[in-house]
Amino acid sequence: MPKITFILKDGSRKELEADSGVNAMQVAVFNNIPGIEGACGGFCSCATCHTYVESQHTPPPMAEDEDGMLDGVAAKRNRKTSRLACQIMLSPELDGLVLRVPEKQ
Repeated sequence: MPKITFILKDGSRKELEADSGVNAMQVAVFNNIPGIEGACGGFCSCATCHTYVESQHTPPPMAEDEDGMLDGVAAKRNRKTSRLACQIMLSPELDGLVLRVPEKQ
């Protein structure tokens, strides 16, 4: 089971285990991570699961629709680390992934 760590707005960390094949947004929502809403249910149409990748992991490449959604996020987008958690499918290769929750969505 891959482990994923969320860095919360207050700087605290919450480490969770998740099944491979689920996305990081589902893990956050199911575990009540504050600041990750996932309003669209993971369909890449709301950007309420914006995160910053803080580890050296390389999630799968960003699709054009995710890139477009990130252009409209309330929090400042970082072109190198901003990702929508709903578009990060967990796998053994992403074990230890660290995602920071932005100050606002």
